[in-house]
Amino acid sequence: MRVILFTWEFPPRIVGQLAHYVNRLAVELIKKNVDVYVVAYHDSWVGIHQGADGVKAYRISDKVKPQINILTWMLSLNQEAERAAADIYYSVKHEVNLIDVYDWHLIPAAVTLKKALGVPFVFSVDSIEPHRSRSSGGSLSLSIRSIESLGVSEAMRIIVKSEWMKQELKRYYNAQENTIDIVSACSATWTDEVLAIYEKGLKVSVN
Repeated sequence: MRVILFTWEFPPRIVGQLAHYVNRLAVELIKKNVDVYVVAYHDSWVGIHQGADGVKAYRISDKVKPQINILTWMLSLNQEAERAAADIYYSVKHEVNLIDVYDWHLIPAAVTLKKALGVPFVFSVDSIEPHRSRSSGGSLSLSIRSIESLGVSEAMRIIVKSEWMKQELKRYYNAQENTIDIVSACSATWTDEVLAIYEKGLKVSVN
């Protein structure tokens, strides 16, 4: 199996816990014979680099500056994510099984790649806009909600960390019960559970 992880933070760019979570997942998947690429944002460090742990990180930077707000930043960054993923896809002779997208930032790129190249994606949800901007009905917040809704409707599977978040996705985005999987990062077997979700969605086994 070959997987691309999309994330807006990844070491050495660390904003919160997500960077560590994705890094650990990538390392553990490699130990289970999964070929892993990470496409991640970085301010200045771009290109593909393979670490001693075997993770191949393809870092991208936003070429449009200055930006008006987070939405314009994200939309222009998505073009770079599409390019990076396409580079990987063609370099491995089209053998990419899926993309795992962390939060909403790179959902448009994942949807484009799904439709253009036939690569399905998993939407891994850490937080959602209705919680981040509870009282906001502004156009920016509504646009982000629309992107999250797109991810929910187009994803092969959705991964959340709690039953509460599962119910919130159903409440705000009408997510279907049978598409959502719960994986607690506190579980001793969480990386095995993520891999099992990949396999369940694809109906393949790792060789």
